[in-house]
Amino acid sequence: MARMHVRMWCVGGAMLVGTLLAGGCGNGSSVGAVERGSGSPSGAAAGAVGAERRTGSGMDGQGPEVRPVAAAAGAGAKETGMKEAMFGAGCFWGVEETFRRTEGVIETQVGYAGGLVDNPTYQQVCTDTTGHAEVVHVVFDPARVSYQQLLDLFFKLHDPTQLNRQGPDIGSQYRSVVFAYGEEQKQAAEATIGALGKSGKFRRPIVTVVEMAPKFWRAEEYHQKYLMKRGLDNCHLPTE
Repeated sequence: MARMHVRMWCVGGAMLVGTLLAGGCGNGSSVGAVERGSGSPSGAAAGAVGAERRTGSGMDGQGPEVRPVAAAAGAGAKETGMKEAMFGAGCFWGVEETFRRTEGVIETQVGYAGGLVDNPTYQQVCTDTTGHAEVVHVVFDPARVSYQQLLDLFFKLHDPTQLNRQGPDIGSQYRSVVFAYGEEQKQAAEATIGALGKSGKFRRPIVTVVEMAPKFWRAEEYHQKYLMKRGLDNCHLPTE
């Protein structure tokens, strides 16, 4: 008998509880009814979230589009005084939406990083054999939001003590990782992990990995701004 999971989406102040059947990317595909509160999407919309996550189908249902080989994320950031950051904290839909809504964040894109395959597809990453993590690339204005503030938000929006998973989403593609652009970011991330570890906030050790930023491969278009396009606020539960 297939394993069952329960996944929660925080949507417009209402909590949606969906019954999830093991299968698809991260063992998180929607098969059951959804209990809806005020401000919730329709059952069809909620089901579509699980269906697209499971099959990797695009907005037109014809599968992912052909993407450029080279990602243009962060192009021109240095010339305009903006800075880059990249984080992996589980399913990238909710992570992107949280950063997108943050004051001082100029641009967000979701994609894949840290693996062995060039320009991987969503289906390839879902096999948990390419080594990539689902990540969010952030371009931010350091005059309006600091990198430390982004780090603090990163550690609030997911559970950094879960190894190679976030909730029902299981696999190394869902690992907790900070990809640092430069030694300063690397040191800041390591210091934050050290401080949080000593704070007693988490019952288990923090397993977040800090690495220098590799090439970012932009994900398929239907993954970009996924929750925003559907009028959803978040699919992550806060850790505090």
